[in-house]
Amino acid sequence: MRSLTPQTTLSSIARMARSLGGFLVLLVAVLICSASVVSAASIFQPISDSHRSAALELFAPLDASFGSLEETYEALRTFEVLGIDKKPDISLPACQSVLETLGSSSSASKDLFYALKVNGMLKCEINKEVFEGIVSKLQAAVSSANSLLDFYHSIGSLVLIKNQTSKDDLHLGDAEGIFHSIKALSQSDGRWRYSNNNPESSTLAAGLALEALAGVVSLSSSEIDQSLIATTKNDILKLFDSIDKYDDGAFYFDEKLVDAHEHQGPLSTTSSVVRGLTAFADVTLGSLNLPGDKIVGLAKFFLGIGVPGDAKDLFNQVDSLACLESNRFSIPLILSLPATVLSLTKKDTLKVKVNTVLGSNAPPLTVKLVHVLGSGSKDTSIIENQELKFEPESAEYFLDALPKSVDVGKYIFIFETVLHDPEHNKVYAMGGQTQVPIFFTGVIKVENPEIKVLDSDLGIVETKMKLDLDGENLVSLSANHLQKLHLSFHLTTPLGHAFKPHQAFLKLRHETSVEHIFLVGNSEKKFEIILDFLGLVEKFFYLSGKYDIQLTVGDAVMENSFLSAIGSIELDLPEPPEKAPRPPPQPVEPYSRYGPKAEITHIFRAPDKRPPKELSLAFLGLTLLPFVGFLIGLLRLGVNLKNFPSSSVPAIFAILFHFGIAAVLFLYVLFWLKLDLFTTLKAIGFLGAFLMFVGHRILSHLASTSAKLKSA
Repeated sequence: MRSLTPQTTLSSIARMARSLGGFLVLLVAVLICSASVVSAASIFQPISDSHRSAALELFAPLDASFGSLEETYEALRTFEVLGIDKKPDISLPACQSVLETLGSSSSASKDLFYALKVNGMLKCEINKEVFEGIVSKLQAAVSSANSLLDFYHSIGSLVLIKNQTSKDDLHLGDAEGIFHSIKALSQSDGRWRYSNNNPESSTLAAGLALEALAGVVSLSSSEIDQSLIATTKNDILKLFDSIDKYDDGAFYFDEKLVDAHEHQGPLSTTSSVVRGLTAFADVTLGSLNLPGDKIVGLAKFFLGIGVPGDAKDLFNQVDSLACLESNRFSIPLILSLPATVLSLTKKDTLKVKVNTVLGSNAPPLTVKLVHVLGSGSKDTSIIENQELKFEPESAEYFLDALPKSVDVGKYIFIFETVLHDPEHNKVYAMGGQTQVPIFFTGVIKVENPEIKVLDSDLGIVETKMKLDLDGENLVSLSANHLQKLHLSFHLTTPLGHAFKPHQAFLKLRHETSVEHIFLVGNSEKKFEIILDFLGLVEKFFYLSGKYDIQLTVGDAVMENSFLSAIGSIELDLPEPPEKAPRPPPQPVEPYSRYGPKAEITHIFRAPDKRPPKELSLAFLGLTLLPFVGFLIGLLRLGVNLKNFPSSSVPAIFAILFHFGIAAVLFLYVLFWLKLDLFTTLKAIGFLGAFLMFVGHRILSHLASTSAKLKSA
């Protein structure tokens, strides 16, 4: 979630690309924009509406209830912090589950802990007798606790009961002794162990321990020894010494446990530390002396993960940000800019927005612009301690008017705030000074553009012309290999300073598409280039003829970058020697390579002369004579149907056999008219197998019938 988005930079690049049409100009602009995006990556946006939509989706109850009281509390807490009014109504089943848990004598300390947390959110109707029974049970659990989690859940439950019942007489019997018992689990690096039997230390356990110690302080009937409080604060500082950091300035805590079974991710670990840190700071006096940049870095870590896709992660993110926003030692502020590219031509105003991490507008603080580091001929300090004005309606700070010394270029704006609000007794942090790169763009003046043809020996001006960079009046020049081409122009900023663009090129393109690009040099305000054709004959491959001339000047902060055709020059170069270099082959246009090809027209040869139609019909008649002879032969032999089987099964096989023969004859006809040889062979294979089967059956029947007649 980055708040500093270079929309204006991109629009400027797009505008420049359209006006130039050149790849080089676009490439330089994109590189500058990329540097701006990388530098601006440390600016984050507060919680937004997308988190509220995600909360309603991730915390969707099943049958108006959640799987456990822990999930119920996480959902209610997330809805509360995000200010979601239209949330699912789960109060009735949740309160019923709370009553069952609190009323059961077998409920574990963890279940009681989350039941009381849900009750604190829903204000369920619970009798005082229920609380009385739980208090004695929890006090006994604290006395017999031998692990950090036992202390955490039992003490946390007692604190919740005290807050929900206003029982001023609810105290721990030996608060200082319990404090010592928990403190005995601490390590020299600020981390904590879960129990005396577990030698591994944990960063997540440190957060749980700080919450438990905060509960002990709030439940103590007398003041805890300040040396113990000071030692714990020192442990917190040691814990922050081992904090990890991302390149964008985000700080986070991560587990160092070797045992993968107990490993937790950075989000849950950092959330635990933040909850414990804020809880301990709320019940103790004095400052924790934590660096403001690390507090802001923690907020950047939670905001930098965007919108989590897991309900647990979303709860950890939102709850931790709420703890940071309500803490008493340092409230992180998020600074954002609507745009990082301002136009001097359009008189854009620099605006800054300062919010808390949950998106609430911060009170009107004094925001100062410490100084601006310019990117002109040399870096200079332009502004010192200039206050930004506050606009209550939009909750934005703005620089009413830029100093007259601000010119086009890249600047580093360094912001700082007065971090204390005595009216509300709050301390704010922005991580020290916040540096933001800002581009100022403007129209660059192009003055005295001219082109000359000089005599090579004496430097006498043969031809001199003014250039029209709008491309309406093109110059037409001619020169030979003994002459020179001279091009010059001046570039100045809106304040009259010399301007050096990122690129200035002169391109000569031969009529055979061979191109030559030259870098235009500069001295102070003047840009010029001299082409000595005598020394360039080999570079030009001795190609005489017409050369088109183009001038390219471009920069990311130059609003009028251009690629302009300024005319042409007719070059008369000597004949190439025998071993002169040849022009390189020109690349094939992608359209001509992959585009549609030319239509191929083909004329077939004239068909061969065919015999007369009558002769063909006569030949057809001759081919039918054998078939006629076959029919006559059948009649002469006295063919009849007397031997056709009368039984049903043999008759069916006989019919199928004759149909198969007819199918073979029909297949011959199809082969003659339409089918190819391979298709015909496949079909005749199937028909042949069919005829063999049915033919064998009918012939076997006839043979058996004939044998019976002979025996009779």
